[in-house]
Amino acid sequence: MKKDDLLAGIMGFVIGDAVGVPVEFKTREELKADPVKDMREYGTHKQPRGTWSDDSSLTFCLVESLCNNYDLADLGAKFVSWFNDGYLTPHDEAFDIGFTTEESIKRIENGIDPVEAGGRDEYDNGNGSLMRVLPLAYYLKDVELEERLKKIAEVSSLTHAHPRSILGCGIYVEFAIKLLEGAELEEAYQKTKEMIKEYYQKPPYQEELEHYHRILEAEISQFKEDEIKSTGYVVDTLEAALWVLFNSNSYQQAILKAVNLGEDTDTVAAVTGGLAGVYYGYQDIPKEWIEKIVKKDEILKLIDKFYQSL
Repeated sequence: MKKDDLLAGIMGFVIGDAVGVPVEFKTREELKADPVKDMREYGTHKQPRGTWSDDSSLTFCLVESLCNNYDLADLGAKFVSWFNDGYLTPHDEAFDIGFTTEESIKRIENGIDPVEAGGRDEYDNGNGSLMRVLPLAYYLKDVELEERLKKIAEVSSLTHAHPRSILGCGIYVEFAIKLLEGAELEEAYQKTKEMIKEYYQKPPYQEELEHYHRILEAEISQFKEDEIKSTGYVVDTLEAALWVLFNSNSYQQAILKAVNLGEDTDTVAAVTGGLAGVYYGYQDIPKEWIEKIVKKDEILKLIDKFYQSL
């Protein structure tokens, strides 16, 4: 794996996040009237241009932890430090924290085993673990499948332990791995579908496959835009990201299309951006967007550290 492969995915993710932050919660109709065409500033969270959210902070926590090997206690401690002390945040303070994530981190802080801390109810299926698992594609891509999916489940379970969230993370990481291996979009998609349907044909995941029917049994690329939702629900976010990827022709187009779907704009664009970065390559990410990212040099150093550790 080349260092540019790592840069493309992680920076692609962060930039998607930053483009989406200023318009989070805006409706699709509002963004059709005033579409995002570039990286904005202030807006919803009143943050400077290039500011990224909890999506990237928790992704960086995972990257930093993986640099020192796979240790869920260490990862949980980093999540607590992020929540309490602004660790790995753009402006030294966490913001825009999801309820399930917040409650899970409080449980970790109170001494609960990190892998037991995540929400397990059906209503705990927001996109809060999907938005931070991309680094596992790099760390686990050469690991045997069963061990890989076990670790994906564990990392998701720190905040989101319901089988539906774990399944979504599995689909996302496996698709990213296929792209890292050089597969074209359609090939990566079909191989991912085959593997997921075969591996997860057992409790507690078997009954959850139906919730991903439009990804696993249909062709997500063929749906119309008004059939795609962009909420914070894990299934909606994953569907939106894959749909955008198949209906775009460049990294920049993918990010702008993802953001202009509205609602959970930062996470949908971040999840999309990670895959689009891997697929199109680091050279396809607009240099002016890279330069605007807050703490860019620190992020690049962290990515380099991660690359050296792989």
